[in-house]
Amino acid sequence: MASHDLVIIGAGPGGYTAAIRAAQLGLNVACIEQEPALGGTCLRIGCIPSKAMLESSELFREAKEKFSQHGIVLPEVKLDLATMLRRKEQTVGILTKGVDSLFKKNKITRYLGRGRITAPGRVLVEGEKEKIELEAKYILIATGSKSSPLPGVELDGDRIGTSTEALSYPEVPGHLVVIGAGYIGLELGSVWRRLGAKVTVLEYLNRILPGMDDETAAEAKKIFERQGLEFRLGAKVTGAKVRGKQCVVEAAGAEPLVCDRVLLAVGRVPNTDGLGLESVGIKLDEKRRIPISGNFATSAPGVFAIGDVIGGAMLAHKAEEEAVACVEHLVTGHGHVNYDAIPGVVYTQPEIGSVGKTEEQLKADKVEYRKGVFPMMANSRARTIAQTEGKIKVLADAKTDRILGVHIIAAHAGDLINEAAVAINFGASSEDLARSCHAHPTLGEALREAALAVDKRTINF
Repeated sequence: MASHDLVIIGAGPGGYTAAIRAAQLGLNVACIEQEPALGGTCLRIGCIPSKAMLESSELFREAKEKFSQHGIVLPEVKLDLATMLRRKEQTVGILTKGVDSLFKKNKITRYLGRGRITAPGRVLVEGEKEKIELEAKYILIATGSKSSPLPGVELDGDRIGTSTEALSYPEVPGHLVVIGAGYIGLELGSVWRRLGAKVTVLEYLNRILPGMDDETAAEAKKIFERQGLEFRLGAKVTGAKVRGKQCVVEAAGAEPLVCDRVLLAVGRVPNTDGLGLESVGIKLDEKRRIPISGNFATSAPGVFAIGDVIGGAMLAHKAEEEAVACVEHLVTGHGHVNYDAIPGVVYTQPEIGSVGKTEEQLKADKVEYRKGVFPMMANSRARTIAQTEGKIKVLADAKTDRILGVHIIAAHAGDLINEAAVAINFGASSEDLARSCHAHPTLGEALREAALAVDKRTINF
């Protein structure tokens, strides 16, 4: 029986980050992962491959539609989908090998197989050929999440599938139906629309991007419609089946939709099956999440959990923050995550970034606030790169001026939102942001102008 200070189940962003930080702090660390490649869903079949496809497809769209306004005239733009998909896989391969190198550098023991807790301080690794039992002082569960099913939608792993299949369609669908208007559905719907597919997005709610700032989501919908995405809101999907060479999607009160492919993207559920939690008395909640107390401790002594399995936003960077906080608390007694400063990004074009509270949340909590808004069309850098859609909104406490939330729809919003996250994390006021010098001409100036707008003193609008 091999013995380790810390055994981590799962090598996604939460798991591998926890392993590296724990090793840096002097622990003997092991990490169990059932897939040959490290990095988890995010790196292998989620965040990274989708961003590679988003980048490639946007370049294709720009070459067809926008290059001419820059004086770049191309005789003909053709799509080589096989090369685009190959580049995506190469990107993933480089990064998964990078994680493997980090494990070796930090002397982390890697086990290939499924990890299952069998007793307090005991984990069984079930590989294809053998089983290995491990002994650990601490066990950390970081098994992430999987695509949520929907009753009536019959997944076949080909014509009707999840984001995994949608990242590798061998040809551009004539008509793609996306079920769900959240982050994943909009990103992958955008990819295939840019490449030539007709895309219809069905959403149960009467809005897109559930949980995001209402005003920002409404503006995003208008932009996506101009790009060719078709939305059917308030659509309760009751079934999706393959019929011959086509798919049929049924929604309550509407005519069936006939299409070539279906992407089911109605969210994700915790990956908590088969972990042996019952062996140490851990009971899942109604959403099959692992309940935790302070410092990510479960009800079982010595067993901890982070990331998608414990609830909250299902984001890779949230899992990473929890990973560091958890292992630092184990070793030093201190560890903290500021959940008010966890940004979220939709990597469409323009991108959508959000951190902190929305207007709807502040109103529900009866918090008095002031709002500053600055349109990207008034930003000089946005003009020079011909990406003037969107705006930046800063929400500040009406009494203290402390920044409570920032919501951005703009080119490179995913990069811009990080400054806002830092500001919220350090308790900055809109005045602090407004009085910080920003380089000119940059997109970041629009964030400063939005902060100035809180006090109704923008310079350039």
